[in-house]
Amino acid sequence: MFCQTALRWVLLGAFLNTVSTKEARGRPKPCATPTSQSNMNSFLWTVRRDPTSPPSYLFGTIHVPYTRVWDYIPQSSKRAFQSSSSVYFELDLTNPLTISKLTSCQLLPQGENLQSLLPQDLYRRLKRHLDYVKHMMPFWMTADQRGRGLYADYLFNAIAGNWERKRPVWVMLMVNSLTEWDVRTRGVPVLDLFLAQEAERLGKRTGAVERVEEQCHPLNGLNFSQVRVIREQPQR
Repeated sequence: MFCQTALRWVLLGAFLNTVSTKEARGRPKPCATPTSQSNMNSFLWTVRRDPTSPPSYLFGTIHVPYTRVWDYIPQSSKRAFQSSSSVYFELDLTNPLTISKLTSCQLLPQGENLQSLLPQDLYRRLKRHLDYVKHMMPFWMTADQRGRGLYADYLFNAIAGNWERKRPVWVMLMVNSLTEWDVRTRGVPVLDLFLAQEAERLGKRTGAVERVEEQCHPLNGLNFSQVRVIREQPQR
């Protein structure tokens, strides 16, 4: 029950972002540069069974490209990561089976599609917006992305492919991430994935504290009235 309530609260935050002003939807403002390590919030907690036992750490991550926040993570957190022999994440995002299950859980039951669920006007707005995003994708991408072999059509399909078969809540979250800034940072791992990749590279034991079903079922349990506003990008 606690997990479900918490996830709904987080989703509400994403929902409220869909009605933000045009300025707020632009490129996120950079964090103010800390003047010293002591001014950095580590989001790190230390847990000990007793004073003589080795410590365990609890670190709060954020789902943004790691390059945006890495310089603002204090050395105490980085040292804790380096010294730990085992690292456990929310989900194992390095496991292809996890990604496959995440993709499957977003889909509507067999035989259903988004057009049959959404009001006709809302479906048309959504389709028009995605057509606009697909048209703008080549202009939004960076030269660095293209140099790494990312192409606009591939990137659009990676983000929005099969969107007509997705449940409304996942379409809402997908649309919320289809901004110019988000597109420009695709290809850079989010902080969670970056740390998982680093843990594997350093030979640490890794694992996950949640199953895909524990993430998906609360979101899939939301009714349509809780997922009914989808932001439409202004046409240019």
